[in-house]
Amino acid sequence: MIFSDKKIILASASPRRSQLLRQAGIAFEIKIPEVEESYPEELPVEEVAPFLAKKKAEAARSFIVDKEIILAADSVVILHGIIYEKPVDRADAIRIIGQLSGQVHQVITGVCLLSKEKMEVFSGISKVHFDRLSLEEIEYYVDTCQPFDKAGAYAIQEWIGLCKISRIEGTYANIMGLPVDLVYRKLQDWEGIGAKKPA
Repeated sequence: MIFSDKKIILASASPRRSQLLRQAGIAFEIKIPEVEESYPEELPVEEVAPFLAKKKAEAARSFIVDKEIILAADSVVILHGIIYEKPVDRADAIRIIGQLSGQVHQVITGVCLLSKEKMEVFSGISKVHFDRLSLEEIEYYVDTCQPFDKAGAYAIQEWIGLCKISRIEGTYANIMGLPVDLVYRKLQDWEGIGAKKPA
């Protein structure tokens, strides 16, 4: 495993973030803090994800005993300056995807790394090009994949990503929920951390 000499604590219940870290060979354990995912209304939309990532990391600060590193993240979907959060129900999911249909939106994933000695906050930014979806296609996706726990009411690794996303700018992993390339680079540069070369 990469960075096996350090204890990385993932402060997230997201199965997608866990999957990405495992695929990257980064050892971690999960500890989830209690935190209200709220942010000031006047905060620019581009700053919301890193703000929430920092808030989650600080809520998990008590998990740091020795040399642990907290990894917290938050993703937002932005179209025309509006943040599209998790849908509240089926109708809301259909509405959200209908608005993303035929548009290019941003996915910003903010990340905070926190230890006793330092904190780093950064973001991955990707653009997602949606093809147009018919109401029948939207209803099929929502009823089949139930994307109610996903920002923007979709997941790129599901049907909608396979069939209705024509292009992305940025990394696929960032759209899934974690800019693994940036996390890897920051951990490599983190003071006192030495990465083992992959076999």
